[in-house]
Amino acid sequence: MPRLMQMTGPVIDLVYRVRAVPASGEEAVVTSFEMTVGGGFNALAAARAAGIEATMGGTLGTGPFGYTAAAALGDRDIACARPPIPDQDQGCCTVMLEPDGERSFIAWPGAEGRITAEALATIDLAHVDWVMVSGYTLHYPDARDALASWIEELPRDRRFLFDPSPMIAELPPALVDTMRNRADWISANAVEAGVMTGHTDAEVAVRALAWGRQGALVRLGADGCLLATKGTLHRLPAHEVTPVDTNGAGDCHIGSFVAELSLSGDPLRAARYANIAAALSVTREGPATPPDRDEVLALL
Repeated sequence: MPRLMQMTGPVIDLVYRVRAVPASGEEAVVTSFEMTVGGGFNALAAARAAGIEATMGGTLGTGPFGYTAAAALGDRDIACARPPIPDQDQGCCTVMLEPDGERSFIAWPGAEGRITAEALATIDLAHVDWVMVSGYTLHYPDARDALASWIEELPRDRRFLFDPSPMIAELPPALVDTMRNRADWISANAVEAGVMTGHTDAEVAVRALAWGRQGALVRLGADGCLLATKGTLHRLPAHEVTPVDTNGAGDCHIGSFVAELSLSGDPLRAARYANIAAALSVTREGPATPPDRDEVLALL
């Protein structure tokens, strides 16, 4: 069974459903609240739902939030590549969800923001086929250097996917180049792709991202995605739904794509699968709400 290892750790999402994001100095009207596991957990949950194995390679902490994250990983049969660190809890992210499903974030890192070379040296890659990392982790000063060096040394028979994340504009250019040079696949939204390539035209950007590697995707939200592979460009429409909560949709798309590509070997089929899975995920509340494989296949 193919296996995906995520190097971006989980965070605890504190999700407030609000009538509107408040202006400076004002208070939001909150209609509901939920505490759930997000961050690096989301893509792994999607990969598991799509039918492959998954391992958390990011850092887990010890404390109430860390225990919550560990329990969520266990519930999805997601293995942990290394033990929790003993002296720091998991970080959290405040999420404000508006009635149209749009979301805004405020986050502060905990244990997931710490990765050492010594910890990475203990990871066993024997049964890992894919490794992925998000730009969020590479933004943490206590994680980026060790992780970048480790990724540079990844065996070439392990495929590496880079998810730039909204933090891509904050990353040092040399670090971005390291990720780009090693990446077999890049999956970004249109804004992130523009930052990485300097092209505001998404089709031009996805071709630039795909150059010299197996391929790239640019996610277009309600407009689907673009897939570029070795000179071929596909524009794939989204599966139409009424969104309830868009939090985690990009992560669901990435995890679903990796899983289906691993199982079918067909990037075009995998992108179509990912579009459907991500669309179905936004019809449910929560950041990690991937549909079961049978549900997607019925529509695919």
